[in-house]
Amino acid sequence: MSKKLYIETLGCAMNTRDSEHMIAELHDKEDYDVTPNIDEADLILINTCSVREKPVSKLFSEIGVFNKKKKEGAKIGVCGCTASHLGDEVFKRAPEVNFVLGARNVSKITQAVRKDKFISTDIDYDESAYAFSEFRNNPYKAFINISIGCDKKCTYCIVPHTRGEEISIPADLIVNEARKAAQNGAKEIFLLGQNVNNYGRRFSMSTHEKMDFSDLLNRVSEVEGVERIRFTSPHPLHMDDKFLETFVNNPKVCKSMHMPLQSGSTSLLEKMKRGYTKEWFLNRALKLRALCPDVSISTDIIVGFPGESEADFQDTLDVMEQVKFEQIFSFKYSPRPLTKAAEFTDQVESEVASKRLQILQDKQEKILDEISKTRLNKEYMVYFEELRSNGMLAGKSDNNALVQIKGKEEWLGKTMRIKITNPKRLSLYGEVVF
Repeated sequence: MSKKLYIETLGCAMNTRDSEHMIAELHDKEDYDVTPNIDEADLILINTCSVREKPVSKLFSEIGVFNKKKKEGAKIGVCGCTASHLGDEVFKRAPEVNFVLGARNVSKITQAVRKDKFISTDIDYDESAYAFSEFRNNPYKAFINISIGCDKKCTYCIVPHTRGEEISIPADLIVNEARKAAQNGAKEIFLLGQNVNNYGRRFSMSTHEKMDFSDLLNRVSEVEGVERIRFTSPHPLHMDDKFLETFVNNPKVCKSMHMPLQSGSTSLLEKMKRGYTKEWFLNRALKLRALCPDVSISTDIIVGFPGESEADFQDTLDVMEQVKFEQIFSFKYSPRPLTKAAEFTDQVESEVASKRLQILQDKQEKILDEISKTRLNKEYMVYFEELRSNGMLAGKSDNNALVQIKGKEEWLGKTMRIKITNPKRLSLYGEVVF
């Protein structure tokens, strides 16, 4: 009988892909199969996030719950970004944990399960050329890492301290992975990296051909069976004209762009060490809208960053008004360990930051209401990839709108023309156009 693995994944899409890698390695080399039932698991993994404070607090709460529920002899492993920055402190705070595996050490998972109190959190470890075993949670969409680590020094961000220096994964490995996924039925490829459009800056092998992200997009689009390509996250600093033109002109690249703004204030962007100005961000976003009118643009925004004045906050609202983002991920600033911003003495009062966050989110709701009205009776090509518990089929349009219809399970993995009959802020409801 195979052993049972229970895994909980916190955080971003890169964590989701890391979890898939660990599942594949454990299945092929240690005979583990995934179970949704924690009480029958022989191994419990928590793949952690440390970008914000809440997931870190949740980790130790979850460990306590899992320790009470697990069967006798079952192991608990802590993996991911929080494992990287806490290291052996995890053992001190939660002695029931059997091993700690950092975000840059995923390929060592089989070593970790074999040795009690195993720890590996080396952020300089290079597994960019490691060929992982194959597993995907979703047969219709394939996440593929194109780089590991991050070279940016944003003053609020802990990622460089948990995932290390940026290294691009060889293009041949990426293309081969896309080819395998397409052969197994995945028509949509989702390329992942901390700064995807900085791809090619550094490879671990000096013999690698010169290639940037635009070149990689074109290479992946040539793979037979690949119909759609998405990616996250690009960095506004690296959105040169070649990148924008490739995005617009390659028909397989989906017309949705995530542009992490963080703040609309040039002075705060400098303090954050983002490397661009308000004017540069607006230039790129508005050029993108001009080149591709149907594009959807999403963003990340931090409110209450140290030193943020009312004028700084108004600059952020101004960018929102000019760009009219189709989606925002907005957060109140929270100091993270190992980051420069945590040392700043001009922290914004929590109450002030909370009020600004509410104002920002209220504004975004009004923008979404305006956008929703324009979508009534529009038709979209939608790739369906999920059958929901309420019987609805869910999928994404080319420009990343979530679309739901009443349909048949055999429509999963197919792209269909949908007319929108009931547009909502967060989801569009429609019917098939035959």
